[in-house]
Amino acid sequence: MAFANNATRLLDSRKVAYLVHEYDYDSGVHSAVDVAEAVGLRENQVFKTLVALPDQPNAKPVLAIIAGPDTLDLKLLAKALNVKKARMASHAQAEELTGLQTGGISALALMNRGFRVFIDVKALESPTIAVSAGQRGVNLELAPDDLIKVTKARVVELVG
Repeated sequence: MAFANNATRLLDSRKVAYLVHEYDYDSGVHSAVDVAEAVGLRENQVFKTLVALPDQPNAKPVLAIIAGPDTLDLKLLAKALNVKKARMASHAQAEELTGLQTGGISALALMNRGFRVFIDVKALESPTIAVSAGQRGVNLELAPDDLIKVTKARVVELVG
């Protein structure tokens, strides 16, 4: 039977084409760069989803999607959010805020949770990118335009 979860059911319901890539998270494949090697994709084709916190009272956390080898530029994210500063959520905070384990955080799995989603402009450089399916050990490869449309992501520069 083919892999299915809320993220794949969402994509199926929107008639979005995707490929499932499964890998053994427990064998030490944790970073997006490790995932790329494990599933046979280029490093800059596997994107990670980070949880960031705008430095503003009562501001909801946001999801920032960037290429695996890259580092999120918090100043660029703050600019996109129109706030003075933003900071990364700790692993524990990210898990508490999303209800997902780090390594499995996915905008696709958090669709109805009110997160604003930002994706780095570099995502548009590949015909397909891979993102977490919402659980460790599974990534979904799809066209960046489809991911942007489904998650209502804003395309911005997130890497300096």
